[in-house]
Amino acid sequence: MNLHYSVLLQESIELLNIKPDGVYVDGTLGRGGHTRELLACLNQSGRLISFDKDPEAIAYASANIQDQRLQVVHDSFANIVIRLKELSIDHVDGVLLDLGVSSPQIDTPERGFSFRFDAPLDMRMDNSKGVSAAEWINNASEFELADIFWRYGEEKFSRRIARAIVATRGEKPLLTTTQLANLIESLIPYKEKGQHPATRVFQAIRIQVNNELGDLEQILATAPNLLSLGGRMVVISFHSLEDRITKTKFAELASSDKLPKWVMVKNEASSEYKIIAKKIKASSSEIAENGRSRSAIMRCLERVSVKSS
Repeated sequence: MNLHYSVLLQESIELLNIKPDGVYVDGTLGRGGHTRELLACLNQSGRLISFDKDPEAIAYASANIQDQRLQVVHDSFANIVIRLKELSIDHVDGVLLDLGVSSPQIDTPERGFSFRFDAPLDMRMDNSKGVSAAEWINNASEFELADIFWRYGEEKFSRRIARAIVATRGEKPLLTTTQLANLIESLIPYKEKGQHPATRVFQAIRIQVNNELGDLEQILATAPNLLSLGGRMVVISFHSLEDRITKTKFAELASSDKLPKWVMVKNEASSEYKIIAKKIKASSSEIAENGRSRSAIMRCLERVSVKSS
């Protein structure tokens, strides 16, 4: 079995400031690390709804976490509003997101997330629907490929790689992780220390295939409105794109001045939200135990007032 360490586990639970009889959402169930800790903090009146796109995560939770307080939902956290409405839930006391890809997903060769294994290019969190990585790279235009590699991977050789992919697939489709990784490696003139040349492109493709940033933007636009008074939203991100989106949205929600700077009218209204934690990182001991936690950044937002509509 592939081990998965829940990053910033205790710190995230503490930040949620859990009410034992509260209603909480774990937007990224995974192997259930945060879900188990949340359940441990709730009494018999408490309730937890845990989401995941990945059918393997759902199957694992169904087999290993038996608790009547837990409702497992096979869906993206982006659909939090409609899914909670189906459960007759209008407000929650906390939302937790542990973004990115899990260790079991990366370490299972046939999922196609990693260039460490020769496997079909898939990368879908839910491989029962949507477009696989292979389908996308073999059909996207050269412009779209370069754009995604640059925007989602910050790959400086994005155009060179896109051009080569289009030329290569014209003769033979790119269907495996090794094919793509070897092609990229042959195009990049130098290696960054400790990082495979294909890392950025693989990240970009994964984000594109799973609409990761779109899902994040959607839940950041809706979940804060679901928070009860004193409710908190905690987001753990693993790369600058996720963190930038979270930071910007939290700052916008916590700002008391919603008017443009050029408007010469003082806005006396206070914000409904307050930033509780800006940039919490893993401890040196956690990083030593789990290297993946090195890039983690955690932020927290609290609802401090509820304005009447």
